[in-house]
Amino acid sequence: MGRVMDISFFAKADGCGMETALAILEKDIEKPGCCDDESFVLTGQDDLKLTWSDLELEQQVFFSAFFMSYLDLFVPLEEQTIPHKEYPPPVLVRDIHLLDQVFLI
Repeated sequence: MGRVMDISFFAKADGCGMETALAILEKDIEKPGCCDDESFVLTGQDDLKLTWSDLELEQQVFFSAFFMSYLDLFVPLEEQTIPHKEYPPPVLVRDIHLLDQVFLI
């Protein structure tokens, strides 16, 4: 009927529904139908092997800088040392916050 009913890339596309409507009405199809099934295939490029020498100098500098900065994201962090880990905390004689009425809200 001059318009697109369905598009599919990896599976079979659904029809316009004319066959099911005629099956419900119990009529025989004398002509092929109103829909045309069209398909086409796009061929890709098979020679996509680029080498480092195919890139320009600015692109080489950008890729090498990006690669090095990206690798630095995955450097394992060193374990931080806690200098007062072995010492016990001081014994509190009085609760200073209650004595001075200072509270963090």
